Order: sequence, then C-alpha cells, then structure tokens
Amino acid sequence: MSKKLIETKNAPEALGPYSQAVSINGFLFLSGQIGIDPAIGKVVEGGVSEQTKQIFSNIKNILAEAGRTLDDIIKVTVFLKNMDDFSLVNSIYAEYFTKPYPARSALQVAKLPLDVDIEIETIAAL
Repeated sequence: MSKKLIETKNAPEALGPYSQAVSINGFLFLSGQIGIDPAIGKVVEGGVSEQTKQIFSNIKNILAEAGRTLDDIIKVTVFLKNMDDFSLVNSIYAEYFTKPYPARSALQVAKLPLDVDIEIETIAAL
C-alpha cells in the first residue's frame, strides 16, 4: 500500500502543500481544481462557464498523466460560490460525461481559492 504522486505541467501547480493527484489501492484522488490556465498561471476570464471548461481541461490532463480518462472518474464534488450557477455548470458538466455517470455532490461554499466561482475535485478508478 504505497501512494504514488501524479503530477503534470499540463495542469496548474498546487497553490499549497498538496499534490495534484495521488494514487493508492486502485484509486486516483485528484485535488480540487480551479480554472487556472497552466500556460499563463492565471484564472481564465469569462466567469463560471469558462472556469468550468478550464477545470475539466486540467482534470483531463492530470488523468492522462496517470493513463486514465474522464470515463474512469467514479466520484465528483462540485464547490460553487453561487448555487444559482448550478444549471449552467450542470449543462457544461453534461458535455464531459456519459452514462453511467459518476456519483456527484454539489454544494455552495462561502469562498474559494483566488476568489474563483467553482472548484471541482474527483476520484477515479485505476
């Protein structure tokens, strides 16, 4: 039971003392992703819609580093600054997943890192 660090330059560097992802016991745990474009190191402009798309790009790149795809995700947690954005985020989310969909939770939080509108964390099967 040894954990393995998963890291790629195609996703934002961690903003603190944590890993982009860690694999252990057949699972891949991705840290929460926000809408930072790794090419410029800044949050993308365009609000929750563009941030959500950038987040999924970051997630896909981390998964690829581990030899996995979005199809391997089994659990998603969505943190929203404003629950009024849920329908918009849900429509974008639906573009990235097919049945059987991952289990998912969505909740509104008071504040997110860099004052972004959304953060998404995932767990994938290896």
